[in-house]
Amino acid sequence: MVSRYWIGVVSLSHVQRGVAGGFAQLCHGKVAPLKRMHVGDGLIYYSPKTDMNAGVALQQFTAIGQVVGEAAYEFAMSESFVPFRRDVVYVPAQPAAIQPLLPHLSFIKDTSHWGYPFRTGHFEISRDDFLRIAAAMHAHWEEADDSTAF
Repeated sequence: MVSRYWIGVVSLSHVQRGVAGGFAQLCHGKVAPLKRMHVGDGLIYYSPKTDMNAGVALQQFTAIGQVVGEAAYEFAMSESFVPFRRDVVYVPAQPAAIQPLLPHLSFIKDTSHWGYPFRTGHFEISRDDFLRIAAAMHAHWEEADDSTAF
């Protein structure tokens, strides 16, 4: 199976929760973006801010991992908020600022309006872009014939 590669747009505080818990949660807990991903796919988080509501600008890629969970599942965070999650194994990485990468990413069509693709909250990127970002994050990402990165 050919792996696909994704960007998820999530505040740093939420990324940290996902990394600590071994899960991905995207687009305010919606199931659709999680269903688009499959076991073996790569996921990189981009964090525009440190926190969703009162955060300061960050504009960094903040985590990288591989989808391992077979399906999305509901997780009750409170009585009134039951988002969907997907299991992900994260690899050690350093945050990487997006600005130096802008001219080198194929999904950025216009560097003066580079934020446009991130507005969707979740989108597919090329393998080359994924590996370029992973290198900028100093992430140890290896690909194998069976779509297992580690």
